[in-house]
Amino acid sequence: MKAEKIRKEKDILPAKGRLGVLLPGLAGAVSSTFIAGVEAVRKGIALPIGSLTQMGTIRLGKRTEKRIPKIKEFINLASLEDLVFGGWDIYEDNLYEASLKAKVLEPNLVENLKDFLSSIKPYPGVFKQEFVHNLQAKYIKKETNYLDLIAALKTDIEDFKQKHKLQRCVMVWCGSTEAYITPQEVHQSLEKFENGLRKNDPNISPSMLYAYAAIDSGMPFVNGAPNLTVDIPALIELAEKRQVPIAGKDFKTGQTLLKTIIAPGIKARLLGLKGWFSTNILGNRDGLVLDDESSYKTKRVSKLSVLEYILQPHIYPELYKEVHHKVRINYYPPRGDNKEAWDCIDIFGWLGYEMQIKINFLCRDSILAAPVVLDLALFSDFAQRAGLYGVQEWLSFYFKSPMCKQELYPEHDLFIQLMKLKNTLRFLMEEEQITHWGLDYYIE
Repeated sequence: MKAEKIRKEKDILPAKGRLGVLLPGLAGAVSSTFIAGVEAVRKGIALPIGSLTQMGTIRLGKRTEKRIPKIKEFINLASLEDLVFGGWDIYEDNLYEASLKAKVLEPNLVENLKDFLSSIKPYPGVFKQEFVHNLQAKYIKKETNYLDLIAALKTDIEDFKQKHKLQRCVMVWCGSTEAYITPQEVHQSLEKFENGLRKNDPNISPSMLYAYAAIDSGMPFVNGAPNLTVDIPALIELAEKRQVPIAGKDFKTGQTLLKTIIAPGIKARLLGLKGWFSTNILGNRDGLVLDDESSYKTKRVSKLSVLEYILQPHIYPELYKEVHHKVRINYYPPRGDNKEAWDCIDIFGWLGYEMQIKINFLCRDSILAAPVVLDLALFSDFAQRAGLYGVQEWLSFYFKSPMCKQELYPEHDLFIQLMKLKNTLRFLMEEEQITHWGLDYYIE
């Protein structure tokens, strides 16, 4: 990204007109909860709790200035009233039917939003059984050639934009976790990737087809799953060529969210860590998908990377060199979207004396994910209007496995991530970046 392309304050393009939010996985629990939630907020019957863009504040200048506006008042974000929703799914359910099946939201709330939710129906999705073994697709595009599938997705995008009179769109992947793949030769450059598209290369996944269609159409793309998707040189190259923001991967919601809060505290106090055992039970569609080893491996790799990057065992070998980090995910249908996570953390302190931390987190997967989808859609649109493109590392706050420049390591510490996000906003709005130095208050 060239510095001269980045716009500052008055040059950031305004959020004129309506913003389209396109979601692969439209009829899933996360998407339906997100869209129903936005409509509930718009109707004044709920609060956007968990959303930084709607409820978060940002300090400007010194503490003595007492300038603490809401983020949505500080930067020019699209209004909730201007959001229009659409997308794709492998099931034909409209959003009312999807919300009832997901059983995340109270039935009374869903009924209150019935007319609105019933009006939102997915386009047929792109599906390859070898990437999601445990789902049976019932509503998919007829095309089989990759280039034809991308063309069909682009046709859907244009249809959606024209139908709703939109000039701007973002795409947020809310679809399933795909089978684990490692980067191959076809992923290493845009030229090789496009040759792979012409040959229907088996290492190109459905999520990559969506990402290519979005980026090539000039819209930001966000990857909410641990899939490789845009975390490859080929699609990063395309994003830079088209000057489109991309971000990912894997929404940071339940157990990993707590891990990125607690692990920095352990490290900050220089407490040692012997082991961290994490296990989860959940019964939603995500759990069903992860009940297959190939998809589970994709999720496990995403979740396991967190501790190593936060604790930096190469810098603190006495404390973190031999940490036993285990993660388990078990599909348990009776639990539905109400996931339960257990963490057993074995630490040691002064003189090597051992201690334990135990956490039992009863969380709601889609309730935690919905505000993340909202923030990422709004921030990605803002990034594009500010002239930011390529990998948006400043959005790492929202991901389990954040993307970053190849020669860098990803930042996982939630508090550093939040500082990076807010300082990016301060920079774009030509405000002083906050260091929390504070000694200047005491030096005369």
